[in-house]
Amino acid sequence: MGSWLTEMIMQAGAHVVGLVRDGVPRSRLIQEHIVDRITVVRGEVEDYLLLERALNEYEIETVFHLAAQTIVGIANQNPLSTFETNIKGTWNLLEACRRVSTIKQVVVASSDKAYGSQEVLPYDETMPLRGEHPYDVSKSCADLIARTYYCTYRLPVCITRCGNFYGGGDLNFNRVVPQTIRSVIRGERPIIRSDGTPLRDYIYIEDAVCAYLLLAERMAEDYGLHGEAFNFSCEKPVTVLELVELILQLMNRTDLRPVILNKASNEIERQYLSAAKARERLGWRPQFSLEEGLRRTIKWYQAFFGEEG
Repeated sequence: MGSWLTEMIMQAGAHVVGLVRDGVPRSRLIQEHIVDRITVVRGEVEDYLLLERALNEYEIETVFHLAAQTIVGIANQNPLSTFETNIKGTWNLLEACRRVSTIKQVVVASSDKAYGSQEVLPYDETMPLRGEHPYDVSKSCADLIARTYYCTYRLPVCITRCGNFYGGGDLNFNRVVPQTIRSVIRGERPIIRSDGTPLRDYIYIEDAVCAYLLLAERMAEDYGLHGEAFNFSCEKPVTVLELVELILQLMNRTDLRPVILNKASNEIERQYLSAAKARERLGWRPQFSLEEGLRRTIKWYQAFFGEEG
Protein backbone atom coordinates (compact mmCIF):
# COMPACT_ATOMS: atom_id res chain seq x y z
CA MET A 1 0.00 0.00 0.00
CA GLY A 2 2.72 2.47 0.96
CA SER A 3 4.60 2.31 -2.34
CA TRP A 4 1.48 2.42 -4.51
CA LEU A 5 -0.03 5.31 -2.56
CA THR A 6 3.25 7.25 -2.59
CA GLU A 7 3.59 6.81 -6.33
CA MET A 8 0.05 8.00 -7.04
CA ILE A 9 0.37 11.01 -4.73
CA MET A 10 3.58 12.06 -6.48
CA GLN A 11 1.88 11.74 -9.86
CA ALA A 12 -0.65 14.27 -8.59
CA GLY A 13 2.20 16.70 -7.89
CA ALA A 14 2.38 16.44 -4.11
CA HIS A 15 5.54 16.58 -2.01
CA VAL A 16 5.69 13.30 -0.11
CA VAL A 17 7.41 12.73 3.21
CA GLY A 18 7.62 9.07 4.16
CA LEU A 19 8.40 7.48 7.51
CA VAL A 20 10.59 4.45 6.76
CA ARG A 21 11.54 1.99 9.50
CA ASP A 22 13.39 -0.72 7.56
CA GLY A 23 15.14 -0.64 4.21
CA VAL A 24 13.96 -3.78 2.39
CA PRO A 25 16.21 -4.13 -0.69
CA ARG A 26 13.71 -6.10 -2.79
CA SER A 27 10.71 -3.93 -1.88
CA ARG A 28 8.88 -2.07 -4.60
CA LEU A 29 9.69 1.17 -2.80
CA ILE A 30 13.41 0.59 -3.35
CA GLN A 31 13.54 -1.53 -6.52
CA GLU A 32 11.39 0.89 -8.50
CA HIS A 33 13.26 3.90 -7.04
CA ILE A 34 10.15 5.42 -5.49
CA VAL A 35 12.05 6.11 -2.27
CA ASP A 36 14.59 8.20 -4.21
CA ARG A 37 11.89 10.71 -5.10
CA ILE A 38 10.50 11.41 -1.63
CA THR A 39 11.77 12.95 1.59
CA VAL A 40 12.59 10.06 3.91
CA VAL A 41 12.36 10.24 7.69
CA ARG A 42 14.06 7.21 9.28
CA GLY A 43 12.30 5.86 12.33
CA GLU A 44 9.14 4.25 13.62
CA VAL A 45 5.69 5.23 14.85
CA GLU A 46 6.59 4.17 18.37
CA ASP A 47 8.83 7.28 18.56
CA TYR A 48 6.50 10.15 19.45
CA LEU A 49 9.10 12.93 19.39
CA LEU A 50 10.27 11.90 15.93
CA LEU A 51 6.69 12.05 14.60
CA GLU A 52 6.04 15.50 16.03
CA ARG A 53 9.36 16.81 14.71
CA ALA A 54 8.74 15.47 11.20
CA LEU A 55 5.17 16.79 11.01
CA ASN A 56 6.33 20.22 12.17
CA GLU A 57 9.51 20.58 10.15
CA TYR A 58 7.97 19.50 6.86
CA GLU A 59 4.69 21.37 7.50
CA ILE A 60 2.62 18.30 6.71
CA GLU A 61 -1.01 18.89 5.71
CA THR A 62 -2.32 15.39 4.89
CA VAL A 63 -1.39 12.24 6.79
CA PHE A 64 -2.01 8.66 5.65
CA HIS A 65 -1.42 6.40 8.63
CA LEU A 66 -0.55 3.01 7.15
CA ALA A 67 2.16 1.88 9.57
CA ALA A 68 1.22 -1.42 11.18
CA GLN A 69 2.26 -4.98 11.88
CA THR A 70 -0.18 -6.65 9.51
CA ILE A 71 0.48 -10.39 9.76
CA VAL A 72 -2.01 -12.35 11.87
CA GLY A 73 0.43 -15.18 12.58
CA ILE A 74 3.11 -12.78 13.84
CA ALA A 75 0.54 -11.07 16.05
CA ASN A 76 -0.38 -14.44 17.58
CA GLN A 77 3.28 -15.26 18.27
CA ASN A 78 4.33 -11.80 19.46
CA PRO A 79 1.34 -9.72 20.53
CA LEU A 80 3.37 -7.08 22.39
CA SER A 81 5.23 -5.82 19.31
CA THR A 82 1.96 -5.79 17.40
CA PHE A 83 0.25 -3.77 20.15
CA GLU A 84 3.22 -1.38 20.32
CA THR A 85 3.10 -0.64 16.60
CA ASN A 86 -0.62 -0.79 15.91
CA ILE A 87 -2.03 0.79 19.08
CA LYS A 88 0.71 2.94 20.61
CA GLY A 89 1.86 3.95 17.13
CA THR A 90 -1.64 5.20 16.37
CA TRP A 91 -2.04 7.29 19.51
CA ASN A 92 1.48 8.69 19.03
CA LEU A 93 0.71 9.82 15.51
CA LEU A 94 -2.71 11.25 16.30
CA GLU A 95 -1.39 13.12 19.34
CA ALA A 96 1.41 14.56 17.21
CA CYS A 97 -1.14 15.58 14.57
CA ARG A 98 -3.26 17.25 17.25
CA ARG A 99 -0.29 19.41 18.25
CA VAL A 100 0.74 20.45 14.72
CA SER A 101 -1.19 23.38 13.29
CA THR A 102 -0.65 22.57 9.59
CA ILE A 103 -2.58 19.28 9.67
CA LYS A 104 -5.75 19.42 7.56
CA GLN A 105 -6.77 15.77 7.20
CA VAL A 106 -5.67 12.40 8.60
CA VAL A 107 -6.67 9.05 7.08
CA VAL A 108 -6.20 6.11 9.46
CA ALA A 109 -6.04 2.61 7.99
CA SER A 110 -8.12 0.22 10.06
CA SER A 111 -9.34 -3.15 8.76
CA ASP A 112 -12.34 -5.42 8.42
CA LYS A 113 -10.64 -7.38 11.24
CA ALA A 114 -11.63 -4.56 13.62
CA TYR A 115 -15.23 -5.83 13.50
CA GLY A 116 -14.25 -9.22 14.86
CA SER A 117 -16.69 -12.07 14.37
CA GLN A 118 -20.29 -11.00 13.67
CA GLU A 119 -23.39 -13.11 13.25
CA VAL A 120 -24.83 -10.87 10.52
CA LEU A 121 -22.86 -10.12 7.35
CA PRO A 122 -21.80 -8.09 5.47
CA TYR A 123 -20.18 -5.75 7.96
CA ASP A 124 -21.42 -2.19 7.82
CA GLU A 125 -20.05 0.85 9.61
CA THR A 126 -22.75 0.82 12.31
CA MET A 127 -21.57 -2.51 13.71
CA PRO A 128 -19.59 -2.62 16.97
CA LEU A 129 -15.83 -3.20 16.92
CA ARG A 130 -15.09 -6.35 18.86
CA GLY A 131 -11.84 -7.99 17.91
CA GLU A 132 -10.87 -10.95 20.08
CA HIS A 133 -7.42 -12.10 18.93
CA PRO A 134 -4.24 -9.98 19.01
CA TYR A 135 -4.28 -8.58 15.47
CA ASP A 136 -8.04 -8.02 15.44
CA VAL A 137 -7.91 -6.29 18.83
CA SER A 138 -5.05 -4.05 17.73
CA LYS A 139 -7.14 -2.81 14.80
CA SER A 140 -10.28 -2.37 16.94
CA CYS A 141 -8.25 -0.28 19.41
CA ALA A 142 -6.56 1.85 16.75
CA ASP A 143 -9.92 2.46 15.12
CA LEU A 144 -11.50 3.59 18.42
CA ILE A 145 -8.51 5.81 19.26
CA ALA A 146 -8.93 7.57 15.93
CA ARG A 147 -12.60 8.13 16.68
CA THR A 148 -11.86 9.58 20.10
CA TYR A 149 -9.38 12.09 18.65
CA TYR A 150 -12.20 13.39 16.51
CA CYS A 151 -14.88 13.35 19.20
CA THR A 152 -12.72 14.91 21.92
CA TYR A 153 -10.33 17.16 19.99
CA ARG A 154 -12.04 17.53 16.62
CA LEU A 155 -8.95 16.24 14.85
CA PRO A 156 -9.88 16.00 11.14
CA VAL A 157 -9.59 12.22 10.91
CA CYS A 158 -11.37 9.51 8.92
CA ILE A 159 -10.99 5.74 9.13
CA THR A 160 -10.77 3.19 6.32
CA ARG A 161 -11.81 -0.42 6.74
CA CYS A 162 -10.85 -2.70 3.87
CA GLY A 163 -10.65 -6.40 3.27
CA ASN A 164 -7.47 -8.18 2.17
CA PHE A 165 -5.25 -6.16 -0.15
CA TYR A 166 -3.52 -7.91 -3.01
CA GLY A 167 -1.27 -6.63 -5.79
CA GLY A 168 2.32 -6.29 -6.88
CA GLY A 169 4.91 -5.45 -4.24
CA ASP A 170 3.66 -7.61 -1.37
CA LEU A 171 6.71 -9.61 -0.19
CA ASN A 172 4.94 -11.28 2.73
CA PHE A 173 4.80 -14.70 1.13
CA ASN A 174 2.78 -16.24 3.91
CA ARG A 175 -0.17 -14.35 2.41
CA VAL A 176 -2.26 -16.43 0.07
CA VAL A 177 -1.99 -14.40 -3.16
CA PRO A 178 1.79 -13.85 -3.38
CA GLN A 179 2.48 -17.30 -1.94
CA THR A 180 0.28 -19.00 -4.53
CA ILE A 181 1.74 -17.05 -7.45
CA ARG A 182 5.31 -17.72 -6.30
CA SER A 183 4.57 -21.42 -5.92
CA VAL A 184 3.17 -21.64 -9.44
CA ILE A 185 6.14 -19.76 -10.91
CA ARG A 186 8.40 -22.30 -9.19
CA GLY A 187 6.28 -25.21 -10.36
CA GLU A 188 5.25 -26.08 -6.82
CA ARG A 189 1.86 -26.85 -5.31
CA PRO A 190 0.47 -23.84 -3.41
CA ILE A 191 -0.15 -24.22 0.31
CA ILE A 192 -3.38 -23.25 2.08
CA ARG A 193 -2.89 -22.92 5.85
CA SER A 194 -6.63 -23.16 6.62
CA ASP A 195 -9.10 -25.76 5.40
CA GLY A 196 -9.83 -23.52 2.41
CA THR A 197 -13.32 -22.50 3.51
CA PRO A 198 -12.73 -19.06 5.16
CA LEU A 199 -14.70 -16.44 3.25
CA ARG A 200 -12.92 -13.16 2.59
CA ASP A 201 -13.03 -9.82 0.81
CA TYR A 202 -10.15 -9.16 -1.59
CA ILE A 203 -9.49 -5.69 -2.97
CA TYR A 204 -6.89 -4.87 -5.62
CA ILE A 205 -4.25 -2.45 -4.40
CA GLU A 206 -4.89 0.26 -7.03
CA ASP A 207 -8.58 0.31 -6.07
CA ALA A 208 -7.61 0.67 -2.42
CA VAL A 209 -5.19 3.53 -3.18
CA CYS A 210 -7.86 5.38 -5.15
CA ALA A 211 -10.23 4.92 -2.20
CA TYR A 212 -7.73 6.46 0.23
CA LEU A 213 -7.01 9.40 -2.06
CA LEU A 214 -10.67 10.03 -2.77
CA LEU A 215 -11.45 10.03 0.93
CA ALA A 216 -8.71 12.57 1.66
CA GLU A 217 -9.95 14.80 -1.16
CA ARG A 218 -13.54 14.61 0.03
CA MET A 219 -12.43 15.41 3.59
CA ALA A 220 -10.88 18.62 2.32
CA GLU A 221 -14.18 19.61 0.71
CA ASP A 222 -16.69 18.34 3.29
CA TYR A 223 -15.95 18.72 7.00
CA GLY A 224 -19.07 16.67 7.69
CA LEU A 225 -17.06 13.57 6.83
CA HIS A 226 -14.62 14.09 9.68
CA GLY A 227 -14.77 11.38 12.31
CA GLU A 228 -16.46 8.91 9.97
CA ALA A 229 -15.38 5.37 9.06
CA PHE A 230 -15.77 3.92 5.57
CA ASN A 231 -15.71 0.35 4.32
CA PHE A 232 -14.12 -0.24 0.92
CA SER A 233 -14.90 -3.53 -0.76
CA CYS A 234 -15.61 -5.15 -4.12
CA GLU A 235 -18.53 -6.84 -2.31
CA LYS A 236 -17.82 -10.21 -3.94
CA PRO A 237 -16.33 -12.44 -1.24
CA VAL A 238 -14.72 -15.74 -2.16
CA THR A 239 -13.31 -18.61 -0.16
CA VAL A 240 -9.55 -19.06 0.12
CA LEU A 241 -9.78 -22.24 -1.97
CA GLU A 242 -11.78 -20.45 -4.69
CA LEU A 243 -9.15 -17.70 -4.79
CA VAL A 244 -6.28 -20.16 -5.12
CA GLU A 245 -8.10 -22.10 -7.84
CA LEU A 246 -8.74 -18.88 -9.77
CA ILE A 247 -5.02 -18.00 -9.65
CA LEU A 248 -4.14 -21.50 -10.88
CA GLN A 249 -6.63 -21.10 -13.71
CA LEU A 250 -5.29 -17.67 -14.73
CA MET A 251 -1.74 -19.06 -14.73
CA ASN A 252 -2.77 -22.18 -16.69
CA ARG A 253 -1.54 -24.52 -13.94
CA THR A 254 -4.68 -26.22 -12.66
CA ASP A 255 -2.56 -29.39 -12.43
CA LEU A 256 -0.87 -27.97 -9.32
CA ARG A 257 -3.49 -28.94 -6.78
CA PRO A 258 -3.21 -26.97 -3.52
CA VAL A 259 -1.93 -28.57 -0.33
CA ILE A 260 -4.52 -27.92 2.41
CA LEU A 261 -2.87 -27.90 5.84
CA ASN A 262 -5.93 -27.01 7.94
CA LYS A 263 -3.64 -25.48 10.61
CA ALA A 264 -4.80 -21.84 10.74
CA SER A 265 -5.64 -20.53 14.20
CA ASN A 266 -7.21 -17.40 15.69
CA GLU A 267 -8.74 -16.39 12.39
CA ILE A 268 -12.34 -15.34 11.71
CA GLU A 269 -14.20 -17.79 9.46
CA ARG A 270 -16.40 -15.38 7.51
CA GLN A 271 -15.59 -11.73 6.79
CA TYR A 272 -16.88 -9.42 4.11
CA LEU A 273 -17.92 -5.79 3.89
CA SER A 274 -20.69 -3.60 2.57
CA ALA A 275 -19.35 -0.58 0.66
CA ALA A 276 -22.76 1.11 0.38
CA LYS A 277 -21.71 4.09 2.52
CA ALA A 278 -18.61 4.73 0.38
CA ARG A 279 -20.74 4.60 -2.78
CA GLU A 280 -23.36 6.97 -1.41
CA ARG A 281 -21.19 9.45 0.51
CA LEU A 282 -17.99 9.43 -1.59
CA GLY A 283 -19.07 8.17 -5.00
CA TRP A 284 -16.44 5.42 -4.82
CA ARG A 285 -16.58 2.22 -6.82
CA PRO A 286 -13.89 -0.37 -7.55
CA GLN A 287 -12.50 -0.32 -11.08
CA PHE A 288 -10.95 -3.79 -11.15
CA SER A 289 -12.65 -7.17 -11.02
CA LEU A 290 -10.94 -9.93 -9.05
CA GLU A 291 -9.85 -11.56 -12.31
CA GLU A 292 -8.34 -8.36 -13.74
CA GLY A 293 -6.64 -7.48 -10.47
CA LEU A 294 -5.13 -10.95 -10.25
CA ARG A 295 -3.91 -10.78 -13.87
CA ARG A 296 -2.08 -7.53 -13.09
CA THR A 297 -0.70 -9.02 -9.89
CA ILE A 298 0.50 -12.18 -11.62
CA LYS A 299 2.25 -10.09 -14.28
CA TRP A 300 4.08 -8.08 -11.60
CA TYR A 301 5.38 -11.20 -9.83
CA GLN A 302 6.40 -12.84 -13.07
CA ALA A 303 8.56 -9.80 -13.82
CA PHE A 304 9.79 -9.72 -10.21
CA PHE A 305 10.93 -13.36 -10.39
CA GLY A 306 12.36 -12.89 -13.88
CA GLU A 307 9.79 -14.93 -15.78
CA GLU A 308 8.35 -13.71 -19.06
CA GLY A 309 4.67 -13.96 -19.87
